[in-house]
Amino acid sequence: MFGTSGIRGPVGETVTADVALRVGRALGAETDRVVVGRDPRASGTLLVDALSAGLRELGTDVIDLGVAATPTVARAVSWCDGDAGVAVTASHNPSEDNGLKLWQPSGQAYDSAGQDRISARIEADEYDLQAWDGLGSRMAAGERERERHIDALVEAAGGTDSLDLSVAVDLGNGAGGVSVEALIEAGCRVETLNAQPDGRFPGRPSEPTAENCTALSTLVAGGEYDLGIAHDGDADRMRAVAGDGTFLSGDALLALFAADAAEPGERVAVPVDTSLAVEDFLAERDIGIIRTPVGDVHVAEAATAEDVTFGGEPSGAWIWPDATLCPDGPLAAVRLAVLATAEPIEDRLAAIPSYPIRRASIELEDKRATMDAVETRVLETYESVETLDGVRVELDDGWFLIRASGTQPLVRLTAEARAESRAETLLSEARSIVESR
Repeated sequence: MFGTSGIRGPVGETVTADVALRVGRALGAETDRVVVGRDPRASGTLLVDALSAGLRELGTDVIDLGVAATPTVARAVSWCDGDAGVAVTASHNPSEDNGLKLWQPSGQAYDSAGQDRISARIEADEYDLQAWDGLGSRMAAGERERERHIDALVEAAGGTDSLDLSVAVDLGNGAGGVSVEALIEAGCRVETLNAQPDGRFPGRPSEPTAENCTALSTLVAGGEYDLGIAHDGDADRMRAVAGDGTFLSGDALLALFAADAAEPGERVAVPVDTSLAVEDFLAERDIGIIRTPVGDVHVAEAATAEDVTFGGEPSGAWIWPDATLCPDGPLAAVRLAVLATAEPIEDRLAAIPSYPIRRASIELEDKRATMDAVETRVLETYESVETLDGVRVELDDGWFLIRASGTQPLVRLTAEARAESRAETLLSEARSIVESR
């Protein structure tokens, strides 16, 4: 039932009111108070209603934030003395999808143990449903928690009127309006794109990729802006455009944030598909890395280690454990604005190396069996192999990764080297391993 990002899929197929009801009952069996919020998708209304009904049937009180950014929901769990939180969202997925993602009071998403526990209760389908006088309550609290999130963001920026930047913010018709409010309170001059929440995402596809954010890049390049910010539908992701209109790669953002957050001798958490350029850039500053499986829940778990001061995924999920273990796109926007105030982002990019990276996918129905065979062969053939998530092979001049997609019948290949021809060779090598399984 649960994937790397909770429950997610097409409404009416994978995600239904019945699924939300059952999740609510299962979660209600171990909680007394749960914070709930949703992104702007129209299907979110009925899913929140069903989820809340399941929780209240077990006597659990519901704090309903309404339309809210996922990081607002995650932070509000502790602010509201909750036992858990649920964001009803499909994040960067298209409008026909929706989902449910569960949060702990620490701000960390439910890990595999927590998800397994909820799944087991759903499977058993045995609940102590309450009588009429034992039902949980449902209370609206969205504006108050939204203001608390904005206050935390302004504090992270250095306080009111601490920044002097011109910023363009593309909200992608999502729930990330707290970014705009915080940047304005922090002193920025802000112009917005696609600012009206609309779960059909008419302005652009929800995922903030370079291809989907060409309007933002064009606006920044053609105007007097210091920075461009882009969010997905629930604002757990943040991508950015430098003042010269350059759309920053996820690896470049990761390198910038990590170098700012960590001191020499400390570490940052990154997934197994992170660029070698990040590792080289941080090594020059005596900052180490700890690799994790792909997925922000794994990055957040690694970020709880004492010497890990930051965690991030090139897809746009950024975690500062001293603030929250939830990927907080608005916090990333503010932190990047602070960096841009000290030195233009386009100037900072010059110090980050860029290596050729190649990606491909192979469609397979038997991807699990394929990965078992691939792992066996790779372990027999190569000396430096990691099996955290698929198999990653480290070589003197590059690396390649073979991993199964968490949501599709695909095996994904990634290869990177310091020389372009070598990257092509490593991708071919990875492909041959899969095809000759």
